[in-house]
Amino acid sequence: MLEKLPLSSTTKANLMLKAFGMFKIPMIGFISARVTKLDDTTCEVFVPLNRKTRNHLKTMYFGAMAAGADTAAGLAAMLAMVELKSWVHLSFKDFKANFLKRADKDVIFKCTSVGAVKELVKRAIESKDRVEMAVPVEAFCNDELVATFSLTLSLKKK
Repeated sequence: MLEKLPLSSTTKANLMLKAFGMFKIPMIGFISARVTKLDDTTCEVFVPLNRKTRNHLKTMYFGAMAAGADTAAGLAAMLAMVELKSWVHLSFKDFKANFLKRADKDVIFKCTSVGAVKELVKRAIESKDRVEMAVPVEAFCNDELVATFSLTLSLKKK
């Protein structure tokens, strides 16, 4: 349905993200995540630093950072499923984080593995076996790297 609308890929992704956050994973909506860039190689998700996402030190809370990384990596897979018109079960097997600096402003989560994730989705659809891949995500605050994440994406055809 969304592919028939004359909208940019970023706008379509934001509509899908908003609906997914509303009905499936409310945390995405709660942190006000939104897509700022989406192409064949990169997915960027913006999470504002606000009353809902900050901790007592006025920096981005660990849980909001985890949700941002999850969204950037998972959205790449979801969009591949929409493009391929085939659904697979998506989950994360593990999550590793390395916090380098405090995120004291809004954060951009960048996943540059969109092409590799799309290939993984294709493999899951064709093989019907569980397939996995580590997806790196980087978090930037004012163009400065503040955290790195590695999430193992696990996919299996329904």
